[in-house]
Amino acid sequence: MKSLKAIVVLYGGFGDEREVSLKSGDKVINSLKLKYSVEAICLEDCNIPDWIDSDSHIVFPMIHGTFGEDGALQNSLSEKGIEFVGSDATASALCMDKMLAKKCAEALGVRTAESLCFDANSIPIADDIIKELGSSLVLKPRDSGSSYGLSLIENRSSMGVALSKINSGNWLVERRLKGRELTIGLLGGKALEVVEIKHSKECYDYDTKYLSESTQYLCPAELPREITDRIKSEAEAIFESCGCRDFARIDFILEGDTPYFLEVNTIPGMTPQSLLPKSAAAEGIDFDTLIETMLSYGIKRFNHI
Repeated sequence: MKSLKAIVVLYGGFGDEREVSLKSGDKVINSLKLKYSVEAICLEDCNIPDWIDSDSHIVFPMIHGTFGEDGALQNSLSEKGIEFVGSDATASALCMDKMLAKKCAEALGVRTAESLCFDANSIPIADDIIKELGSSLVLKPRDSGSSYGLSLIENRSSMGVALSKINSGNWLVERRLKGRELTIGLLGGKALEVVEIKHSKECYDYDTKYLSESTQYLCPAELPREITDRIKSEAEAIFESCGCRDFARIDFILEGDTPYFLEVNTIPGMTPQSLLPKSAAAEGIDFDTLIETMLSYGIKRFNHI
């Protein structure tokens, strides 16, 4: 018979986003401990402890990027019948692949930047990319987060240099959108408030996200009501179309009066600088309430409610 004994937080991991995952995990662990028995497991590899039991544990994944957001962790847990919070393996894998997520958005009529994708074994010629997309571009891994590996391209020379450094992986190059950087959290598939990110650097990279003290966050973003409503509606539609569940964060660029979809984050950061907590706070949801709400979806499935 099922009887919930503890919440197991899996955090850390072995990908590029480990440091962020450690910070997110610590915040989630401290919050959950206010009401629940918590087992905190800092993973160094893809081996999930055998003692985690489907009849007595719920897993709260806080591993960003590799293994945590690509569906691998979720698939392992599902095979063992272990309940967890957040999107399932299929939705996680889809959203981790930026091109597949873009196709979902495009099928809904949501605007995205013109783009092309390739792998390290079939790197296109710089001139061909520029001929198709222009010279102002963004090059980034197709399946990574926290802006790891992102390069801004402004001419053929910088494109050639960036391409020459690629020796592995899948890549996405897009027309560089120039506008206001926006993001929105979703809880239970419902949009929270839009957050605008303002910074002095050319792009919202890792240092700007997690190390800079000058980055500003405006929440709710000061936007015309019709644009706010459009972003919320599009975010909810993308969440559903991608098969997400429980929670997510979706990023946009507002170019002129048109929101352009960027990507879906199925395990959003939960650090002091992170955006899902800011989006929730603007709705009057404090951090501990947010964490408890995120957990509640897993508890309902655990109890078959």
